[in-house]
Amino acid sequence: MTENRNPLSVHINADAQQVWVMLREPSRIAQWHGWELDSLEDEINEIYFTNATEGADHRKLVTNGGDTFTLEPVGDGTQVTLERGTIEPGSEMADWDQDITEGWTSFLQQLRFALERHPNMPRQTTYFAHDAVPEGGVLASLGLADMPEPGEDYEAELSTGETISGKVWFRTDTQLGLTVRTYAEHGDGLLIVATQPKHERLRPDGGTQVLITTYGLGARRLGEIRGAWDSWRTRHFPSSEELTVGRPL
Repeated sequence: MTENRNPLSVHINADAQQVWVMLREPSRIAQWHGWELDSLEDEINEIYFTNATEGADHRKLVTNGGDTFTLEPVGDGTQVTLERGTIEPGSEMADWDQDITEGWTSFLQQLRFALERHPNMPRQTTYFAHDAVPEGGVLASLGLADMPEPGEDYEAELSTGETISGKVWFRTDTQLGLTVRTYAEHGDGLLIVATQPKHERLRPDGGTQVLITTYGLGARRLGEIRGAWDSWRTRHFPSSEELTVGRPL
């Protein structure tokens, strides 16, 4: 694609300076971008600091690759807009353009969540992805097919064996974000479930992605959550790789 994709935008209940810090300090970026991997530090450096350019007023950041953050102060916070850079047709990146856009959609919501709910607390992440979709769809397979609108309360009995509750954090055609009261020692955690885009050559049936962000949980409780999700994984995707988990506690 050579055209810019439609800008992605999220309203955050934090001032522009707080958002800017979360975009310019590597340790802060690591609390919302992606998930915990040994390569996360290198990924952050490549995207946000290698050949990146900052606006003099701290309201604009062009990342390596041309994706552009714009911060607009509003009455009760900051509107953060991300405009995707251009990708040449036929390039390796063009194959993954939709996936990258979907990733940024998740990451912007993680940025919002980190600032509004846990601005100074390290996260614990659990991640799963597989190039297949359960029969009936990922939300139906989890017991999340009938969720209310964003901002509303919910309670659900997951097919993982857990009962979770909180608020619907966000929703798109392909992603559902839920706050989860039992995913943090204080406050709540965040669950993002996504159906990944179909690729005729790379992923003809689409894919499944789950990203769980927890805070302050002890090893036992974190192990229970991960064990429940791993049972769901092996039931629906017996050939899939194991969950990707954060650093040991």
